[in-house]
Amino acid sequence: MFQPFDPKMIVAAKFLFFTGKGGVGKTSTACATAVALAEEGKKVLLVSTDPASNLQDVLEVGLTNSPMAIANVPNLYACNLDPEEAAKAYRENIIGPYRGQLPDAVVANMEEQLSGACTVEIAAFDQFTNLLSDPKVYGKYEHIIFDTAPTGHTLRLLQLPTAWSGFLEDNTHGASCLGPLSGVSEKKQIYAIAMDTLSDRGKTTLILVSRPDESSLLEASRASKELKDIGISNQVLIINGLLHSYLPDDKISATLYERQRKAIKGMPKDLKQVVTYSLPFVSYSLTGIQNLRYLFKHYTLPAKQLDANGEPISLPGLNQVMEDFSENNTKVIFAMGKGGVGKTTIASAIAVGLVEKGHKVHLTTTDPAAQVEFVFQNSALNEQLTISRINPTEEVEAYRQEILFRVSDELDEEAIAYIEEDLKSPCTEEIAVFRAFAEVVARSQDEIVVIDTAPTGHTLLLLDAAQSYHKELARSTGEIPESVQMLLPRLRNRKETGLVIVTLAEATPVLEASRLQADLRRADIFTEWWVINQSLYAAETKDPVLKGRAQAEEAWIRQVIAELAEKSAIVPLMSEEITGYEQLKKFSNQGTLVANTL
Repeated sequence: MFQPFDPKMIVAAKFLFFTGKGGVGKTSTACATAVALAEEGKKVLLVSTDPASNLQDVLEVGLTNSPMAIANVPNLYACNLDPEEAAKAYRENIIGPYRGQLPDAVVANMEEQLSGACTVEIAAFDQFTNLLSDPKVYGKYEHIIFDTAPTGHTLRLLQLPTAWSGFLEDNTHGASCLGPLSGVSEKKQIYAIAMDTLSDRGKTTLILVSRPDESSLLEASRASKELKDIGISNQVLIINGLLHSYLPDDKISATLYERQRKAIKGMPKDLKQVVTYSLPFVSYSLTGIQNLRYLFKHYTLPAKQLDANGEPISLPGLNQVMEDFSENNTKVIFAMGKGGVGKTTIASAIAVGLVEKGHKVHLTTTDPAAQVEFVFQNSALNEQLTISRINPTEEVEAYRQEILFRVSDELDEEAIAYIEEDLKSPCTEEIAVFRAFAEVVARSQDEIVVIDTAPTGHTLLLLDAAQSYHKELARSTGEIPESVQMLLPRLRNRKETGLVIVTLAEATPVLEASRLQADLRRADIFTEWWVINQSLYAAETKDPVLKGRAQAEEAWIRQVIAELAEKSAIVPLMSEEITGYEQLKKFSNQGTLVANTL
């Protein structure tokens, strides 16, 4: 179907950027590529800019900010750049002069505003800019491989011909979530060199990594178009985790194979124009140098190594989650997690399960691809269930227009251009969507409201602070509606609100879910349940490749149970798509599962 990926195909470029949504295998693919090129005799530096990098987990070595040689792989060096530390330094650089000059509460507001993803994103870019622009650094290596590339938003921002520093100095409303740009003017020449390097087809290759599923391919398409728009056009696509065969008498493997083929057939048209390679669905965990070597050799773990270790894990199914919320009379339920983990299906199943227990339920989502409509398949609904969809694009545009209208008479064109770009940030979408969520919940006093996709703890803290200090933050947050003011205390009330984190039993989804939980705890919001979704460990399969992967899941399931979740449930990978009200009802009624199929 696609040519197998071989790192030798991309050796022309010095700089290789691996990008993709969480859980697609970006880090393991970047590590395997680095190992392969190093063993070809190339001197390679592997760099992670992820604030919660799992590079050290994949390589099974401790890493620091400085490049270190990797044992048993001559020519390979690796380091973890720490954008969180860089962001901390940036924040202090901006806020320090105001300490003692402004009220403590206002300074605390500024600190929270500058704790978002955008600040970390810019700080990360600043760190690896040196690797792109300083010949004393990059001249030591034949290849520099980046795990986690900058987004198109960051790169567009750095191209803006506006006076960022001057704007921020004159901005009396408070700091932007992109506050580090107050010092960007002094680095414009370095950033210009970095941008030229990124857009030079002879120097840089962007590797988009995706799973063969609809959501991953849509994200890859979005990233591809956004980066092409700013001149990064030398792109390749790797479809990772592709099943090349299946057991005809094994329902799980046959279904997974067909799902993958269907997703690939429906690939966005623009992605079909990108040179595409594939990597196989492997039966082992992609950690450790030896396993990384196997990836490009299509290695399959021998069946004799598939024996389970320890006692089987017994966990409740979804029915216990619904029972818990029903008994506790929980009014607001958030289903949270990274894209691709199945949270829309879980949110829909929770809603249906509660309806079947006699509750009136409103299900709402921000999914732009209308995934809820797909899940319900226009099936007849119980009269106790209503569904709505919040369109993030529409909410953000309305929010943008509101903010720009307020500042249009006060600022010049350059400052407004800065604000327009700032308003394209992830933080803007979080705030705009959260306001819409708040309005839905406010209208549903007599219902249980189940919400698919939720804001981060950073957003919640920002909005909470803005209730008291919205004058200082008016440019970036706008007036705070009464519905938001009422909802935030409810979210902190565990008697009213329940949070469900949905994850897969894999490294990146679990690690990212852990970060999300920590972020929410900063806002005094606590998780009720973790749901481990689409688990092969809990499924019945005879396929040796799938059974090998099931074994690899076990460690992550045990970590969720022991270290992360107060209460956890598990859902097996299903042999068919869960669509329609009746299937969701059956799906939500799953009881305790004892995963002993290995």
